Amino acid sequence: MPSSDWLDLRGWVERFVGWSMDGLHDTLPSGDIDLQATISLPRGIWPHDIVIGPIFDLQREFAAMQPGLEAFFNATIVCTIVFTTVMMTMLPIPYIERKFIGRLMDRLGATTTLRSLWVGESGVTAGEWWNQLPFGMGAPIGWGNRLLNSIWGNDHPLETVSRVNNRSYHGYWFLLPGFFQAFADFTKFAGKEHIVPKNADKIVFEVAPVIIISTTVLVFAFIPFGPHFYIASPELSTIFMMAVFGVAPLGVFFAGWSSNNKYTLIGGMRSAAQLTAYEIPLLITVLGVCVLSGSFNIIEIVDFQISEGDIWNVFMMPLGAVLFLITMIAEVERIPFDMPEAEAELVEGWWTEYGGLRWGFMFMAEYMRSFAACLLFALFFLGGWEAPFQGSLESMPLVGGALGTLFSIIPGIVWVLGKAWLLFAVFVWIRASLHRVRSDQILEFGWRWLLPLSIVNLALAIFLRVWVWDSGWGFFWIWDSGWGLVAPIVMMLMGVVGFAILVLDEDKEALETMRRPYSTYIPGRDPVKASPGSHRDSEARS
Repeated sequence: MPSSDWLDLRGWVERFVGWSMDGLHDTLPSGDIDLQATISLPRGIWPHDIVIGPIFDLQREFAAMQPGLEAFFNATIVCTIVFTTVMMTMLPIPYIERKFIGRLMDRLGATTTLRSLWVGESGVTAGEWWNQLPFGMGAPIGWGNRLLNSIWGNDHPLETVSRVNNRSYHGYWFLLPGFFQAFADFTKFAGKEHIVPKNADKIVFEVAPVIIISTTVLVFAFIPFGPHFYIASPELSTIFMMAVFGVAPLGVFFAGWSSNNKYTLIGGMRSAAQLTAYEIPLLITVLGVCVLSGSFNIIEIVDFQISEGDIWNVFMMPLGAVLFLITMIAEVERIPFDMPEAEAELVEGWWTEYGGLRWGFMFMAEYMRSFAACLLFALFFLGGWEAPFQGSLESMPLVGGALGTLFSIIPGIVWVLGKAWLLFAVFVWIRASLHRVRSDQILEFGWRWLLPLSIVNLALAIFLRVWVWDSGWGFFWIWDSGWGLVAPIVMMLMGVVGFAILVLDEDKEALETMRRPYSTYIPGRDPVKASPGSHRDSEARS
C-alpha cells in the first residue's frame, strides 16, 4: 500500500492551481465574440466579399488550453518549492563538515557567527552609517547595534577571549557559530575575477562547469523528500537518476583536459579512471536494491520497505549498504578517495585553474552530490520517510497509540533529512579517520574487490526475491506479512561474519608486494602500514 502523510505538496499545488484556473475561467466573458470584418471589392476585381477576423468564445478557448496551463504551473511551482527546499536543507551540510571535523580534531572549527554583522571584522566596521539615512530612519538601527554590542559584543570577562576579538566563540551557541561561514565564502567567491588560462580550450573550459552543475541539480528532480514531496516520479526513476548522476564525471574530465595544465590533466585522468572503476559496482548494487524491492521507482522502493517488506533494506542487504556507501564516497571524490583533487600534490586537482563563481558553484555541486548520495542511501536502505522502528513502536501496548499519533504529525521529510544529515556526519567521520589511498590501490580495490562483491550482492538479492519472497519458504516466513524474522537475522549474521573474516584475514603476499591500502615502502626496510606515528616508531626501533 502506498505510504502517505499530511504534507501533500503536489496535492496542495494541484488544487490551488486548479482553483485559480477555474476562477479565471469563470471571470472570462461567455458567448461568442465577433471580431470579423467584411471587405467588399468591386466585382471586376473580386467577385466575393472578403471576411477577415475570428468569432470565438473566450471561455471555450481557455477551457481547451486549461489542462496544459495547469500542468505548466503545477510543474513550475513544485519545481520551485522543491529546489528551494534542496538549497535550504543543504545549508547544514557545510556546517556539519566544518564543526564536526573540528570536534573530531579537538578544535571548535569555524566560529564566525551573526556577531560579525554588528562587531565587524577584527574591530573594523563601516562606521555609524545609519546616521546618514534621512529623516532619522537610522536611529532604530543604531540603537539595535549598540544593544547587540552591549550583549554580544567583544567584551568578555576573560581577557584572552576579548583579545581574540570577533573570531572568538564567546559561548553563544544560539548564534550558530560557523553556520554563516558559507555565506561569507560565497560572497568572497562572487567578488573574485574569472580568469581563463591563455592556452586553455576556452569553449570546453566554460562548458565543463555547466555540465557538472546542471547534471548535479537535475539529479534532485528524481529524489523524493516524502510520499508527495517530489518533482518527478517516472516508472524508471532510479535508472534516469543514476544515468544523470553518471554524466558529471565527463564534465570533470573536460575541465581537467581543457585547462591545459599538467596538474589538472592528471587530476582529470585520475577522476575518469576512478569513477569508471566505481560506477559499475555502484550500478550493480542499485540494481540489487531494485530487484529486492521489485521496482525501479524510488517511491515504490521506499513503500516496499515500509509496508510490504516491513523491514529496511539495510537489514536484508548489509553487504549492499556497505558497497553503496563506499562507491558513493568514491563517486563524490571524498577522502579516502579524493586523489583526483589531492591538493598536497596536484594543487587542487582538476579544478585548479577555476576561480570566482565557477569555482564556488563547482564546490557547491560537490556538496550537492554528497547530499544526494546521503539522501539516496536513506531512501534505498533506511526506509526513507519512515521513523526508525515505527511499525514496532506503534504496535506497543499502552504507548503505541500515542506514538502513532506523534509519527503522523511529523512529516516524512523530517525523517529523510535527519537520516541524510546523520549519514553525512558519517562521511565526515570517515574523512577524519582515514587518509588517502594511492591511485593504483583505489583502482585495484574497485575492480578486484567491489565489482565481485557487487555481483555477489546482486545474486543474494535475486535469491531473496525469487526463492524467499515470491515462494514464501516456511523456514524464513515467521509471520504473515513482510520478510519475517529469520531472513534478516541470517543476512545480518552473514554480513557480520564476512566483515570479521575481512578484518582478521592477513594476505601475506599482498603485504610483501605492498598491494594493501595504506602500505608504504621505505628503501631497505619491510613494507609498513601507514598510520600516525608509524614512521617514528619504526625509526625508534631501528
